[in-house]
Amino acid sequence: MDGVPRVPQQWRPGSEEEAVTVPLRFGVLGPVRAWRGEEALSTGSPQQRALLAALLLREGRTATAGELIDALWGEEPPSQALAAVRTYASRLRKVLDAGVMVSESGGYAIRGLPEGALDLAVAQDLATEAEKARNAGDLCHARDVLGRALALWDGEVLAGVPGPYAEAQRVRLEEWRLQLLESRLDMDLEQGCHAEAISELTALTAAHPLRERLRELLMLALYRSGRQAEALAVYADTRRLLADELGVDPRPGLSELQQRILRADPGLAEPSAPRAEPPVAPVRPAQLPATVPDFTGRTAFVSELGAVLASAEGRVMAVSALAGIGGVGKTTLAVHVAHQARTAFPDGQLYVDLQGTGARAAEPETVLGSFLRALGTADSAIPDSLEERAALYRSVLDGRRVLVLLDNARDAAQIRPLLPGTAGCAALITSRVRMVDLAGAHLVDLDVMSPDEALSLFTKIVGEERVGAERDAALDVVAACGFLPLAIRIAASRLAARRTWTVSVLAAKLADERRRLDELQAGDLAVKATFELGYGQLEPAQARAFRLLGLADGPDISLAAAAAVLDLPVEDTEDLLEALVDTSLLESAAPGRYRYHDLVRLYARACAERDEWPPSERHAAMSRLLDFYLATAAGGYVLERPGDRLVDHLATPEYPGLSFADRHRAQDWLYAEAVSLLACVRQCAGTDLLRRAVDVLWAAVDLAESGTNSKAYEQVASALREAAREAGDRRAEARALITLAYAHSVTGRFDLADEEASRARELTAGSHDPLASCWSSNILGVIALYQSRHDDGEAHLARAIEGFRSCDDRPGEASALCNLSRIHLATGRTESAVALARQGTQMYDAMGHALKGANGRYALGLALTQHGTLPEAAARLQEALTVFRDSRQRLWEGMSLFRLAEVDLAARRPAQAASNAETALTVLRGIGGEWRRANVLVVLGHALNGIGQVGRSQVCWRDALEVFEALGAPEADTVRSLLKPLAVA
Repeated sequence: MDGVPRVPQQWRPGSEEEAVTVPLRFGVLGPVRAWRGEEALSTGSPQQRALLAALLLREGRTATAGELIDALWGEEPPSQALAAVRTYASRLRKVLDAGVMVSESGGYAIRGLPEGALDLAVAQDLATEAEKARNAGDLCHARDVLGRALALWDGEVLAGVPGPYAEAQRVRLEEWRLQLLESRLDMDLEQGCHAEAISELTALTAAHPLRERLRELLMLALYRSGRQAEALAVYADTRRLLADELGVDPRPGLSELQQRILRADPGLAEPSAPRAEPPVAPVRPAQLPATVPDFTGRTAFVSELGAVLASAEGRVMAVSALAGIGGVGKTTLAVHVAHQARTAFPDGQLYVDLQGTGARAAEPETVLGSFLRALGTADSAIPDSLEERAALYRSVLDGRRVLVLLDNARDAAQIRPLLPGTAGCAALITSRVRMVDLAGAHLVDLDVMSPDEALSLFTKIVGEERVGAERDAALDVVAACGFLPLAIRIAASRLAARRTWTVSVLAAKLADERRRLDELQAGDLAVKATFELGYGQLEPAQARAFRLLGLADGPDISLAAAAAVLDLPVEDTEDLLEALVDTSLLESAAPGRYRYHDLVRLYARACAERDEWPPSERHAAMSRLLDFYLATAAGGYVLERPGDRLVDHLATPEYPGLSFADRHRAQDWLYAEAVSLLACVRQCAGTDLLRRAVDVLWAAVDLAESGTNSKAYEQVASALREAAREAGDRRAEARALITLAYAHSVTGRFDLADEEASRARELTAGSHDPLASCWSSNILGVIALYQSRHDDGEAHLARAIEGFRSCDDRPGEASALCNLSRIHLATGRTESAVALARQGTQMYDAMGHALKGANGRYALGLALTQHGTLPEAAARLQEALTVFRDSRQRLWEGMSLFRLAEVDLAARRPAQAASNAETALTVLRGIGGEWRRANVLVVLGHALNGIGQVGRSQVCWRDALEVFEALGAPEADTVRSLLKPLAVA
């Protein structure tokens, strides 16, 4: 931070002995102000403030009368300048504390101020602290401290203060502020926040077009965000600007960066410093499950695997793959070895259960997203495709020493993208299959325990005294378990919990072959035999819970959902589930959430088919779970949309759901439960619960707009549509089509959305499902708007308005009115567009409809923008943006930012427009579809053109044109006309 203004050593605030009861504070990094405590003091006329500023900036040194005259008036002072200085000084002395302003040697000085009394001195101290933190490698702290320093600026330095001295200080301190800002932005890029920095850098380069360091940072941020053409365009714009304005070429550093970008220098791809974790993520992941305290035996394997992991340093990568049947102890061994090797991997350990033996194994791209977040990558910086995520994952791990434990893999194809591939890292894999096609892996075949190891494990759990008295019976027990660690652990745990049993009693139970299967003959059925042992020792209520909870799909289940499955109070349910956890038949995934190992789930379902009586109880359990999700989702929907009639048209659940104090808690539940809820809905698709399943999906429509769950929502909607067609259920099919059409519209696939919504409209015509008919017409109207079929759209929306009114659905009517406003806007009827949007928004407000009211404000903001009422347009869109952010609606958050950029353009604020458009692109990553992204790029191009970044604007327009042409969108002609002048030139 060279060039940082420093306070000389001979004076610092608080250096004098004088003390005041209420300390004085002064500000010069903005208007010149003074406070006594929280009381603002009058600093007088502009010239009097100029005198005060000159003394404060002398930092305790005496300023002579002549120096002060020069500071205030320069070479042409008034004839009574000296008298004026004395008058200003006298007035200030009366305002300030006694002894603060002193007279000496014919001049004046300000002394005796307490620590932190001058904002400039505070900024200097913070800058020094930041520099030390950066030199020490603590970029997080350095960025935070610099942010605090920069926050001390409050507009223009010495605002409104006249005189040559004040002007010189303004230039000096503004230059220092920019240096601090460049330092902070440089650290942003070092920590991988390139996508987030683009918006700010775009605005700064517009405000300071000749500042090459800002241009250099912008080029680097764009390049690291995958926008190479724009990065090169920034250089071209800079070179042209410098030639036109100053007649010079860019400095060597900028030219060198351009050449490195042209040759795709790998050194530019990632930050030179390790990425710091955001506050919500750990800096150093430590995801290994707890190792079992009674780990036994496996000495040779522990030594062998430990040696391989120890060799990771200096190798490209160390990979070990453990294979064996279910229950043989692969995970236990891998976790134990990983814990022993932790010191060799100081940068952390990652863990994931890949669920390879289940019907739906974990997708590599999902796992990579989780790993990248754990390693400190912001959500906005995580790319969409598997290939890009895998590449970023390897880049983030470069230079780190991280151990990755991939548990329960399906096959080599699933885990290849998850391998680090960098020196110093290692991967430890468990799987039921031997991965002979995994190049370079150290393969380990894990067999059952030896008799001695098995007996030792059994003894550790049961106790030396009980086993020692019946050693032969104990050997019979471990033999009956097939020497499988999981089977031994379950058997020993049951015996340890039954103090009245002897080992012989347990051995006699296991001797009955009807209660166990030979694992060598039946493969995984050996694991089933061990589960049979644990299941057979359960109390009746525990056994019922074990059977029924295994029926539900999904990675885990909440305590409240489990209570619905069992039809029991939450307290009783928790007691049963915790008992199952104690027997190792169930796992506690997190407080209040439980999960089965995938094999245990299969066994539990087999038990339910065999033992549950009457058989209808299985159906009843799933029906209660679906009702729980329906009732809870519908309750949250009502909180979010008071007065909405949708819930009146849904199936009536017989089992109650949860109640929430406010809409935020309802949202928290919906997003936390999303995966399990969608899994349950999909599971019920092919049953007589289909209609209720469709209604659950409809009530959970917010998931379609969330980004995180949008893809899964769409897949489930598609499955429900197919199930309804096969069942010949027109009502269910229509409602499933509505949810699917909505999901398609969110992702920008308007042709598909139109097809699904049109079919829904056909199915609901003349039916007894009027609300579904209204929804389909409303969606068709919106899609027609996007496709520029304005007559069709107006007709659809007119039907929707009429239908919603007949259903007495005022929120629905308001929605259709706001959508109709946009049709009027697109066809030049601006006045009526404003009126319709106001009408819809007022209806929402009257019902206390926060989220949908934001949709109304969004539509009103669009209409007001075209009407030219720009301040109100910006206010309405900003209100909508606040609600969308609060409701976690990423799609509409991004679109509101995009529309604010349009307002900025209309108001001739191109720098602010560029900033908002860049932020919109970041928010819309992975949601909204290409058509929406292209529209944002068009506006960004206009904004960049307005701030002189012509080359970069052309890149944005070319990217947008490519999208519009691929989609066959009419917007392509408009973009071609934007590019045509450059082509002619």
